[in-house]
Amino acid sequence: MSTTTTEKQAIKGGEFLIRETTANEIFIPEEFNEEQRMIQQQCKDFLAKEVWPRLDEIDSMKDPKLMPSILDKAGELGLLGTSVPAELGGFGMDFNTTMLVAEVIGAGHSVAVALSAHTGIGTLPILYYGNEEQKQKYIPKLATGEWKAAYCLTEPDSGSDANSGKTKATLTPDGKHYVINGQKMWITNGGFADIYVVFAKIDNDKNLSAFIVEKTFGGVTMNEEEKKMGIKGSSTRQIFFNDCKVPVENLLSERENGFKIAVNILNIGRIKLGIAALGGSKHTVTLATKYANERKQFGVPLASFGAIKYKLAEMVTKIFASESAHYRASQNIDDAYNAFIAAGLDSSKARLKSLEDFAIECAILKVHGSEVLDYVTDEGVQIYGGMGFSAEGPMDRAYRDARINRIFEGTNEINRLLTIDMLLKRAMKGSIDLMNPAMAVQKDLLSIPDFGASEEEGIFVKEKKALANLKKAGLMIAGAAVQKFMMKLSDEQEIIMNLADILIEAYIAESVLLRVEKLISLKGEAAVEIQKEMAIIYLHYAVSKAASAGREAISSFAEGDEQRLMLMGLKRFTKIDAYNLKEARRKVAKHVIEKGEYPF
Repeated sequence: MSTTTTEKQAIKGGEFLIRETTANEIFIPEEFNEEQRMIQQQCKDFLAKEVWPRLDEIDSMKDPKLMPSILDKAGELGLLGTSVPAELGGFGMDFNTTMLVAEVIGAGHSVAVALSAHTGIGTLPILYYGNEEQKQKYIPKLATGEWKAAYCLTEPDSGSDANSGKTKATLTPDGKHYVINGQKMWITNGGFADIYVVFAKIDNDKNLSAFIVEKTFGGVTMNEEEKKMGIKGSSTRQIFFNDCKVPVENLLSERENGFKIAVNILNIGRIKLGIAALGGSKHTVTLATKYANERKQFGVPLASFGAIKYKLAEMVTKIFASESAHYRASQNIDDAYNAFIAAGLDSSKARLKSLEDFAIECAILKVHGSEVLDYVTDEGVQIYGGMGFSAEGPMDRAYRDARINRIFEGTNEINRLLTIDMLLKRAMKGSIDLMNPAMAVQKDLLSIPDFGASEEEGIFVKEKKALANLKKAGLMIAGAAVQKFMMKLSDEQEIIMNLADILIEAYIAESVLLRVEKLISLKGEAAVEIQKEMAIIYLHYAVSKAASAGREAISSFAEGDEQRLMLMGLKRFTKIDAYNLKEARRKVAKHVIEKGEYPF
């Protein structure tokens, strides 16, 4: 299913920092076709019928068969086989369409967690790394939901450092089985899964291997359900493997390839988590807007107060900006996949390679989407006031369920560190040229600033200049930090996270500007006035946040004249023309309040 009609110049993952992207190169959500909109509506109907009326029942976990039965219904609708090729019983949707499904289902609280774990980390390792026999045996039943899947990686002593796991696999003397012994924890769907993708080290191997384990193999036991802060309806168990005999043909991929499998599958999980978080954010905004319209204080609706308008506008703006970046990246991934297919790569390798190429963006979006959700639910509680703190209102569940997303799929701290680490490694390998742009910025620092008015005409001319300067700020600080610390930069995690924040904000701000620019070209400026205001609001936020992160980074390692020069450069690169943000937010809020929901 194609989502684009124009041929686009290929862009490498991470290259956005040094290359200007044009609006016609990106995909925007407004371009989803009729078939995709029908799928979107089907997902909304599923939530409205099967999930939202039963949230308390789901969270109580009194009926252990309830969640599996809901997944069965999702399977009947085809929602468990969106990424699975048609020849294996799925629908073979492109990546962008599976992102749309993940977004809508993301508003489903614990059901969203169970469904995404099954379709993502539970199914995809077998789909992308399994041999033909393994795929034929397992994927069709996973695609329909006849079998449910879980992913067993984390252990009591190995969280972020996944490769340090202690679970062992030993080959039997007859060479027919591996015997697995070990303990896994925080296993989503653990209580009802039929199939486990289990990571263990064979003998004294340095790296993990992966195995497909059926519960019926025996030797699989588990603790009671974990008591959690949120996503209470999601099954989370500790799983114990005690002399679990696994046929040798159930080794997934090659020996010691497990860590690579885990890393690459997490790339998919990260961007899917980010877009799912935005689905939850949109639903929260809709609830908060309806409450603000209905609840009266001092004789007028809450929505009439400036402070509430500010909150609604900021919530919606952050969602709109993050959504712009998510679908920009997912289409880049689809385009890369199609290019690999055209070059002769098989489907599984092409999908993994395309996701690996955009791993930087996947990490960025996981961080941003989850933090937008946290912001939105927090403000949702505030808009509801006392009812927001009450377990009788919807914000209680929304607030608690949101918090896990900054931990899932690699903590946001780990993903910030990975963003910069991956970028610098690509620069050292020569796949991205950071050196020349960084040197150009150093020369720019010593030049006389151009204070003249721009004579260029077009949409967002001043804003694009501010965005280009924002990228220069990141290059300036990154270049100086690399020179200062060289190979020891990885020890300076605080500076790396400052740099990651600048990178994140540059990507999100650029994405929303490009989305609105493309919308203007399609519909005209008058038709997208509110979206234009949001793009400008977000750019101001991004520049402000980057300026703060930049000052902190510079002050952490530069001294004397170098520090003064860099701070002057930062001030110059984060300069942006004043804009009446209050009035811009009021326009956005007015539109949202009139629509009574998230309207974009």
